[in-house]
Amino acid sequence: MKTITEKILSSHAGRDVRAGDIAVVDVDIVMAQDGTGPLAVSQIKKLGFSKVANPAKSIFFIDHAAPSPRKELSDSHKVLRDFAKESGARLSDIGEGVCHQILVESYVCPGDVVIGADSHTCTSGALGAFATGMGSTDIAVGFALAKTWLLVPQTIKVNFNGKLGKGVYAKDLIIYLIGKITADGATYKALEFSGSVSSGLTIEDRFTISNMAVEAGAKAGIFAADETTNRYLGQRGRAECFKEIRADEGAKYEAEIDIDCTEVEPMISMPHTVDNTMPVSRIDKVKVDQVLIGTCTNGRLNDLKIAAGILKGRKIAEGVRLIVAPASRIVYLEALRAGIIETLIESGATVISPGCGPCVGIHQGILGDGEVCLSTQNRNFKGRMGNPDAFIYLSSPATAAWSAVRGFIADPREAL
Repeated sequence: MKTITEKILSSHAGRDVRAGDIAVVDVDIVMAQDGTGPLAVSQIKKLGFSKVANPAKSIFFIDHAAPSPRKELSDSHKVLRDFAKESGARLSDIGEGVCHQILVESYVCPGDVVIGADSHTCTSGALGAFATGMGSTDIAVGFALAKTWLLVPQTIKVNFNGKLGKGVYAKDLIIYLIGKITADGATYKALEFSGSVSSGLTIEDRFTISNMAVEAGAKAGIFAADETTNRYLGQRGRAECFKEIRADEGAKYEAEIDIDCTEVEPMISMPHTVDNTMPVSRIDKVKVDQVLIGTCTNGRLNDLKIAAGILKGRKIAEGVRLIVAPASRIVYLEALRAGIIETLIESGATVISPGCGPCVGIHQGILGDGEVCLSTQNRNFKGRMGNPDAFIYLSSPATAAWSAVRGFIADPREAL
């Protein structure tokens, strides 16, 4: 009887593996982005390789500084563009979107092993894949050989049960969980999400939760591949890659965590750690200078739709900058066709090109000294958005949108 992680890694190791085993596994997809990719390319060449083992599933993403704000970053982009041409690897260039979103839109299938030189590669676990982040040197080996080695992680089963209350979304659930188990509560474990609420979540909600599994230290964050997964892949024209993946009855877990979602309120992560959590109803009035809605955590169509529903017919507060970053070109176009972008802009928002800019503090929204940002991103570490003297709070798109209207961190239930 196996967990989802044990099943996937066994199938890629060519032998039966269990938690605690060291395994060499075949890799389906390898990726790096413009912050980590140049070092990976350098290491590939140092290893004596000029090609990648699986060009169709080897992807370099230019998304963190897209378009480039500095000549040094432009030179790094040139390294990736040139190597992709030389090696036959895929290149996802500026404007196409954030690596994690494009992976789930176009590449990842249930049962895959996905490794990436970015910690939030775990997002793809929402499709029933084993997806994890690694350092650039390990990723270089993955590009060159389409293999990697790892310790098969123990699995913690998280049961989201009960019912979501008014104004409570997937982002609130994962913030609540991280606050409960702390930022190192799942270090090098796989989090396997189950329960009645998990089963009923949309695929976009699952992406949000898997994306932030690493904020509890997890190696991977995995959902079973079910009919919801099948429907999403069908919508993306990839129905042929679906297969059902779920844990065996009687699978052995290191621990189980039961969460009654009925008790979860809209949540906030306060500076400067993701596990510094509190219900928004208990937070003192905190004035915001900037609000960011988007990123690989909450930049999908439904996230923008939720924000637009709150902002429609309203204006953002004086003195607040609202920045919206769609997660991909596909999301951007879908939001344009649905009139969502028009609503956001009419409210006073600035919509930027799909990418990571403000979230990682490279451009398009760096904070000033002492400023406060409420963001739907996944991290609020000191200096994360480009200024160690600023303060970052994390929330759902609903809380972010309503706070932009109020001018301070506010409970979205007031607007619903």
